[in-house]
Amino acid sequence: MQDTRNIRSLGLEDHDRLNKELGGGIPRGSIVLMEGDYGAGKSAISQRFAYGFCEEETTVSFLSTELTVGGFLDQMHSLSYDVVDHLLDERLLFLHANLDTGGVLSGGNDDESRMDLLTRLMDAETMWTADVVIVDTFDAILRNDPTFEALIRKNEERQAALEIISFFRDMISEGKIIVLTVDPSTVDGDAIGPFRAIADVFIELEMVEVGNDVRRQVSVKRFAGMGEQVGDTIGYSVRSGTGIVIESRSVA
Repeated sequence: MQDTRNIRSLGLEDHDRLNKELGGGIPRGSIVLMEGDYGAGKSAISQRFAYGFCEEETTVSFLSTELTVGGFLDQMHSLSYDVVDHLLDERLLFLHANLDTGGVLSGGNDDESRMDLLTRLMDAETMWTADVVIVDTFDAILRNDPTFEALIRKNEERQAALEIISFFRDMISEGKIIVLTVDPSTVDGDAIGPFRAIADVFIELEMVEVGNDVRRQVSVKRFAGMGEQVGDTIGYSVRSGTGIVIESRSVA
């Protein structure tokens, strides 16, 4: 029997089947890499993760490079994920990283303030106190960190990723879960490669044309330490007023 103490449930068993389809939850001490092009549903899935974890009394920090707190609350409300109580109870910490005009990571509005975003990310101590840390979208931080970009231009991808990967490993050694969403079309594949290599859970969100319809699916590429059986491909939709709905599942 699986030791569920090592798995953090995604909850909402009566709401959708996502937790069941992903084997009962995410293993503690995992790095989760969630890739998908624009519109594939990265934010919706990561928001579902955040709400489900909170409902299971797991603390979550959610860093968004796109949404302000107002936009986040509107988005969660539209999906029927009521996070207000979780925010008030400090079970959920939401942070907006405004990469253009200052904020949690940039800290100002001049060019110098945009330097070393990855260092600022690692130094944001309050964010890392939670059981689960979600960064949506991580590629925006990579693209806006001049130090990282300079190393990529010199074809030193591994060196560029080394410090942040070492930090992530320190965090997950404490049993934390780190969820990173990435749009692979916005960054060079070599820059993402080191993060793909170290991810314990690697999933791709895809949009597939079936006849005249476009269907969304979660394609599970790697799932270390899984609980019950995990589907290779999990079809889903995002519905206003409902949230994530699981449509179908296939296991190779």
